[in-house]
Amino acid sequence: MMKKRMMATALAGAMALSMTACGGQGTQQASSGSGDGAEENTPVELVVTTTFAGEDTNAQNYKEAVKAWETKSGNTIVDTSATADETFKTRVVTDFETGSEPDVLFFFNGADANSFIEAGKVVPIDEIRGEFPEYATNMNDDLIVASLVDDKKYAVPVNGYWEAMFINTEILEAAGVSKPDGSYTMDQFKEDCEKIKAAGYTPIAAALGNIPHYWWEFAIFNNQSPDTHLEIPGSVDDENGQAWVAGMNDIKELYELGYFPENTLSATDDETFAMFTEGKAAFLIDGSWKVGGIVGACQSDPEDPSTLDADKLAKFDVTYVPGKGDRKASDLVGGLSSGYYITRKAWDDPQKKAAAVDFVEYMTSDNVVPAFAQHSASALKNAPEVDETEFNELQIKAMDMMAGTTSLTGAVQDLFMGDCRVSTFDGMPEIVTGRVAAEDAVAEGLEMYHNQ
Repeated sequence: MMKKRMMATALAGAMALSMTACGGQGTQQASSGSGDGAEENTPVELVVTTTFAGEDTNAQNYKEAVKAWETKSGNTIVDTSATADETFKTRVVTDFETGSEPDVLFFFNGADANSFIEAGKVVPIDEIRGEFPEYATNMNDDLIVASLVDDKKYAVPVNGYWEAMFINTEILEAAGVSKPDGSYTMDQFKEDCEKIKAAGYTPIAAALGNIPHYWWEFAIFNNQSPDTHLEIPGSVDDENGQAWVAGMNDIKELYELGYFPENTLSATDDETFAMFTEGKAAFLIDGSWKVGGIVGACQSDPEDPSTLDADKLAKFDVTYVPGKGDRKASDLVGGLSSGYYITRKAWDDPQKKAAAVDFVEYMTSDNVVPAFAQHSASALKNAPEVDETEFNELQIKAMDMMAGTTSLTGAVQDLFMGDCRVSTFDGMPEIVTGRVAAEDAVAEGLEMYHNQ
């Protein structure tokens, strides 16, 4: 059997450089009794909120792991998970503000978490270790990045993420376009888009009026480098500020060339994703979580892996995002950006404390993490080998792609949060149509960021 080491080992160095990276642990039992002790006590009910829902590749893995923990512990999970979008982020923040937060939260560890960390609503890992010494000790502490608020570590991760470019190889073949590799440039990309357009297909599947996030990120990245990408400009006039402006104008150029869907400004992300999976659009920039969505689109029953059409799945691949300047195509956005938090609400509840610790330890254990990490990465100290025969063809292609990645850099949009993104995120239709100058939109966002 062919086997590969989990991606964590190969990418640990790159992860450590990511501003959004984080780490954690998971032993089966906490040494001071969070395992067996929790099982001996009166069963408790924990409210848990995660992003393992919807199209997330790990939604089913999460359900199975929760069921296994409930059986092991005798406790019950009330699952309030939802897809990780802006609405979900707002809901989580609001829940903390109104005292409706869950007992355990799987959430982002960048600026999204600032408000409830500032409010003291979640418990630092070191504080938990004071009572449960084995907590978060099976992962590499160097990969546990501190909070932007107080330089303390809170979130215990499960799996990392990457953002790359999925391709419909059937369309590329029909248009006479070769599969992009690690040296792929934006100039080559535009030449290929022209061929694809001439062949009667849409080159890029993207809903710029709904989810411009990935193009926003990489267009800016293409005018910077891995060393500077996470530096938010001081103003629109400095070097990084002008890089952001250039990025917005690069998207505008692709729009003017007709490489996005005709309805890109009004379509939803689901609609343009369907164009990609149904053989109407060639390129899709998205995250590692989209592997599950593509695989599901190749099943007659999205919930039943046994209904997979292997021939249809074989038409999809994943490769690098075209590069420009100091950014190579194989320099990707990625990291360990989410993890499990234990809330102060659960920690201060003597009936729930040990159960909450035991649950997080179980979900971040050496036995459970590999099922979640799959083709991405983890922070496990001793990453187990995985059998490739356990994965589908697209997951294996993703592993091969990641093996050639030259760097992983965190997403700057995770630091550039809230209303400051409105002028370039929600305002993308105005930018690409020329109704608002890219420089003005960027200036507005940066001014709001620095004045908040």
